Amino acid sequence: MITIKQFQHNRILPKSAAAEDLKSFQGVKTPTYNLGTQSLVEKASSGGLLSNPEEEHSILDTLLLAQWEERMWKGYFRYDVTTSEIKVISGRENFFAQLNEERSMNILSKTEDSKVCHQRDSFLSHRINHPEELLFCVASSDNMNSQFIPLAAVPNGAILILANATPLEYGHVFLVPYGPSRLYLDSTYLEMMLRFTAEINNHSFRLFYDCSSAGASHMYFQGCYFPNHLPVEHMPVDTFFSDEQGGICIGTVTDYPIKTLLFQHDCNVKIMVEAISDICSYLWEKNIPHNLLISDLGKKIFLFFQKPTASVNLSAWECGGYFLFRSKYEFNQVTEEALLKYLSAVSLNNESFEAVKQLCGSSIAGKLAI
Repeated sequence: MITIKQFQHNRILPKSAAAEDLKSFQGVKTPTYNLGTQSLVEKASSGGLLSNPEEEHSILDTLLLAQWEERMWKGYFRYDVTTSEIKVISGRENFFAQLNEERSMNILSKTEDSKVCHQRDSFLSHRINHPEELLFCVASSDNMNSQFIPLAAVPNGAILILANATPLEYGHVFLVPYGPSRLYLDSTYLEMMLRFTAEINNHSFRLFYDCSSAGASHMYFQGCYFPNHLPVEHMPVDTFFSDEQGGICIGTVTDYPIKTLLFQHDCNVKIMVEAISDICSYLWEKNIPHNLLISDLGKKIFLFFQKPTASVNLSAWECGGYFLFRSKYEFNQVTEEALLKYLSAVSLNNESFEAVKQLCGSSIAGKLAI
């Protein structure tokens, strides 16, 4: 059950602020969604997140789409992403290609161009130039049930939901921790992302996380809606760790050009996020670029591994099989062979991947034994 509580409005967002200076949100009033303490497992066993299973959207899903669509109709975004041409590239993997001449680079262009594009897409180069950029925030609470507050001050530890003015897909947002900067993905933040995805309760919604180097000064997720499964989600999985009692399993995504692990859970969410956080901390310390894709209402987490010596780091949606093109010619000419080569060129090598797999299994096994 979700309750709605009314607060008085007395302040709006500042007209301009540097995105990396999150202190600019201190005292700002915005719609707030407080996540209840009820676990993901309890919600799944009770038939889902909705009080009425026949409802089409959860309140959080409705809130995100309503806020995002309002900005779209007001002309806040730099282009209409719904007009972008999308196609499935013929071949075994069924990669997606999107033509967006206003947003993205040609992924097969020179390395220098690639770096510029990734900097432009980064939240660190993002500037808050419009008060509507903050859609709402999400916070944890001590209540069992989630609660929507139409207007409240942004609390410490909240997640800011910011519109991306250059969207990749429908509902594209940044999800940025409000508070002290985090250098790597900690378990508290990751668990909030899983809870957020679960409470969205929409199978089209995905979350993405990119960690390109240990030099990053702030971390964030990105989220948006995809009408179809991403190619990596169709790939076969070879399970190498399974704990039926703990409800956790880890597998290697096979027949895929970039080294990928899939974590799945039915319970013991805290143990799984702690293990993934430990692994990401290890990768961060070793300066190994990696990406996360969260799907299936937070029940599946794909972890992609890139080699440290790669000349360009891929985004999580590229790792998942979704590619952007600025050139109509390249969009028409791209082949699966070229994309397979593109992904394989940045993938972590076999020896390092096996070491990470052992770390994943031992980390979760150790936590389950406690």
